[in-house]
Amino acid sequence: MAWILVIIAGLFETGWAVGLKFSEGFTRLWPSVWTIICLIISMAMLGWSIRSLPLGTAYAVWTGIGAVGTVVVGILLFREPATVARVACIGLIVAGIVGLRLFSSPSA
Repeated sequence: MAWILVIIAGLFETGWAVGLKFSEGFTRLWPSVWTIICLIISMAMLGWSIRSLPLGTAYAVWTGIGAVGTVVVGILLFREPATVARVACIGLIVAGIVGLRLFSSPSA
């Protein structure tokens, strides 16, 4: 269950990162509200996940999912470049997330 929480937390991290763009520096009300709600949910789920996952592993997976998700949304929604180098680097982050999942055991 902790892994599911950290994955969902990472998705909400993507939500608040993208929300920052739409909020235009917290000058637009509803995008700012969305950003803050996503931030709170993301942090809460990360906090719950570290009850049983190692802190470093959970944090790395959380930030990795958020980073990958934000780049993908940037490419799809904001027409940011999807160069071979960028996609390869995203692949490395995904490989790191998978590796941490495969080689991590829950903390005591």
